[in-house]
Amino acid sequence: MSVENIVAQGGEHLAVHGLEWTTKELFTYPNEFIYWSIQIVMYPYMTGLVAGAFVLSSLYHVFGQQDLKNMARFSLVFSLALLPVAMMPLQFHLQQPLRGINVMFTPHFTSAIAAFGIVFSTYAVIVLSEIWFVYRQFFVDQVNTLKGKEGAKDRIMYYLYIVLTLGAFDTSDEAVAKDKKAVKILAAIGIPIACFLHGYAGFIFGSVKANALWMSPLMPVIFIMSAIVSGIALCMLTYIIIMEWKKWSTIIAKGKGDESVKMLAGAELDVITKTSRYLLGFLVAAITLELLDLIFRGYTAMKSWDILRSVMYGKDFINIFLLQYTLGNLVPFIMLLVPGLTIRRVFFALIFVLFGVFMMRWNVVIGGQAFSLSFAGYMHYHLPIIPHSMETFKEGLFGAMTVAATPFVLFYFINKVTPSLEYK
Repeated sequence: MSVENIVAQGGEHLAVHGLEWTTKELFTYPNEFIYWSIQIVMYPYMTGLVAGAFVLSSLYHVFGQQDLKNMARFSLVFSLALLPVAMMPLQFHLQQPLRGINVMFTPHFTSAIAAFGIVFSTYAVIVLSEIWFVYRQFFVDQVNTLKGKEGAKDRIMYYLYIVLTLGAFDTSDEAVAKDKKAVKILAAIGIPIACFLHGYAGFIFGSVKANALWMSPLMPVIFIMSAIVSGIALCMLTYIIIMEWKKWSTIIAKGKGDESVKMLAGAELDVITKTSRYLLGFLVAAITLELLDLIFRGYTAMKSWDILRSVMYGKDFINIFLLQYTLGNLVPFIMLLVPGLTIRRVFFALIFVLFGVFMMRWNVVIGGQAFSLSFAGYMHYHLPIIPHSMETFKEGLFGAMTVAATPFVLFYFINKVTPSLEYK
């Protein structure tokens, strides 16, 4: 008798993870469910955003791409806001979330997930150090500006900036030059670590020999490239929203014809136009790798190809070819490539890009579990919309939305201390 029948007949309740959102078709084994739900889709998605945002900032700091100067500082701070959220989906998914911290306290290289503790800690130190060197002069200037002021808020910020300076008050040309050199070194070291931070998620999937859809040596590379695409797209989208808000606020305060409104609009379009060129390049690379993997699977036609073909070209055809490749890749590619780029067109193109990368994660995680190991049946995942228990909240729509919203809340507070959109 299957687990569903036992529960349906009012037998002893069995806490089977995945029972709430899994339906089965044809022949599946009794103990098979969609165990990895929306939070395991969000996990590689969020870590990819972290890596992509950092790579965008490093294009300026390491390679000297001057046209990315304004975006680089913003994306570096935004990367810090995304960093703590990388672990949230795993904490939501774990049945014993308090044990998750063991990965940080006992890191080792016996498995990819165990190595996460070392990689995550190293990356966090690099990001924090790089931000400190970028903003050290700003911290010192703020200490000098706030010194002697009487307001409670000013006094709190004064002591906060004193702590953030770490006692380094030297702002001479020689000291600032050393700061810039340190930033360049840290950014260069951080690029491979950021890629590894996300690449290991693809490594986990690609090394699962029992799953025909996941087992591919290209999986880590595909994950890394799509991560850069999603990180750049999210930074651009957030930048547009912030700049549009600033422009709207200025219009209300000073009027539409004010010179500052025109300056904001010009700076916004200039930065977005230049950054979109790099997004297009990485988008082409990501699409090429995904299509190469698809063609390779069809050409080799291994024993499991029949079931994979039925999933990709049948059960998940809409998700893969219409939502991911067409709406998430082809449409934004054309929108960004057509001359006469406008902020409105870029805004919608970026939404499509982020949606396409999300669908790629969805198709890998959920689609990889869709077919039974018997190769004769299928399982379907139904995302819990209205939560009726803690499990359906964490593994449902509201849990995913909580994860997605958290970086923006963190960025709001971090940006109060390290203003990333003030140009010099």
